[in-house]
This record gives sequence, C-alpha cells and structure tokens, in this order.
Amino acid sequence: MKFKIVADASCDIPSEFMEKYDITIIPIEVMFGEDLYPEGLPTREFYKKMQETGIIPKTAMPNAYKFENFYRPYVNKDDVFVITVLISMEMSTTKVQAQMAADNLGMKNVFIEESASTTVGQGAIIIELCKFIEREQNIEKIKEEFYRLRKNIHVYAIINDLKYLKNSGRLSVTSATIGSMLGVKPIISIEQGKVLNVAKCMGTLKAEAYLLSKFVNPDFNHPLYIVHSDTPESAERLKNKMKPLLPEGQEIITGEIGCVVGSHVGAKCYGFGYFSKDE
Repeated sequence: MKFKIVADASCDIPSEFMEKYDITIIPIEVMFGEDLYPEGLPTREFYKKMQETGIIPKTAMPNAYKFENFYRPYVNKDDVFVITVLISMEMSTTKVQAQMAADNLGMKNVFIEESASTTVGQGAIIIELCKFIEREQNIEKIKEEFYRLRKNIHVYAIINDLKYLKNSGRLSVTSATIGSMLGVKPIISIEQGKVLNVAKCMGTLKAEAYLLSKFVNPDFNHPLYIVHSDTPESAERLKNKMKPLLPEGQEIITGEIGCVVGSHVGAKCYGFGYFSKDE
C-alpha cells in the first residue's frame, strides 16, 4: 500500500521533507490589493513585496474543485490511500471543501482531517506522521497516531506586529489594540485550533524567556521545530537559547513561514513547535 500525503499551503514544511515524503501541497491564493497570485508566491519574493508595497495581503482557501483535481487520479485505487491534513477548522473551513471533493468523487480511500493547527504545527504533524508510516502500514493505527500527534503539538511565537492577525480576523480587535498600544512583544499560541494572544512582554529578552518557559514536558522522540518569517537571525538566536534545554544530539528542524501564514503574521515573527509527552 502506498500512502499519498496532501496538505493545504497553510502548512510550512522544509523542502527536504517535501521531497523525501512526496508531499503534495494544494495552493492557496494570495492577493496584494488587485494583484492575484493563484499559486501563492515564493517566500523571499513574498516578504520583499510586503515590505516594498506596505500592503497587507489576503488569502483565499482552496475550493472543492482544486481538491477534486488532485484526488481524481487516486479515486478508489486498491494500492493507494490518500491522507489529507489541513489547517484548523477554527481558522478556515478548508476541510469542508476537501470532504466535498471526496464526496463528489465517491472516494473511499481517503482520510481527511484538520490539524487543529497551522504553519509549523501542521507541518510538524505531517512530518512525524510520515515517519510513522515508514514503519507502520495499518490505516487505523496511522489514524490513531495522527490524533495522538495532533493532541500533543504546541506552538508559540513572538509577533512583531499584531495588525496582520487583526486584519485577517484571527485575533480580536481588543487583543491586537492592547498589544500595539503598549509597544510590547506579543506572544501567540495555537490552542485547540485557535490563535491566542497569551502574553505581552517588554522587549525581546523577556519575550524569548517567556517562550522558553512554555517548553514543558517535551517528548524528545520528536524533533524541536523552529520557524520564522524573514528573520533567520532571530530563529538562530532562539535555537541557541533552547539547546541547553535539549538532550545532546537532539534534532532541531528550522523552517520558514511561507506566504499564506505570512499574510496573517507579517514579517519578523519567530517561534517553535514541539510535541509534549502523552498524558
């Protein structure tokens, strides 16, 4: 049995894992004012355009037609099972579109589920699930592992400017306004699929110290995932601060926030995703 992994473009996965596990990404449209990019934009080009134009980009979730086009060659093949891991339903109804596509095609050999996360959280779940599939081919056990990973993923990040989350409706106006008024470093987390402004720290040092304090009960059977939006120096600094909290030789995977989530968090965001131990 071959397992084909598909996700929407809200997840962020380093290219080496995309290639290794043959992961397919369903694109999400990005709009800069009147300019529409149906396939999104390369990361470097995206942040350059954001800086040069000052425009807050918008995104549009993939519709059922896009998922149908992907699913069609695999419909009810005996030797292929398609696993679809999508952005949190609290952030987008992409799962509804994917399920509609599968239903329209009468597709049975597919598992469609939301990750209750996005960006590095969604990407980490997919990578770790791919590793599990390398040693386990039972579909029901793969589903069980997915739900275990989803339950245990934690994401924390420092945001440079909350206006992007405010503009996209993924954070309350009150939270965004308070963060901006105080001139602090806002900290967000993704909890139960929602983006929450969990803290506001004065300055980078206190903000990074807060992040480290949220690294609780980690499961070192999985890597630490660090992610950033056009601020590699911040990601490297955070990684160095976290190394003393890790066993010697612990794997750390660093990736970039692409154009989709970048439209909602802006540049200079950085943080981490990690899995906690089973409770």
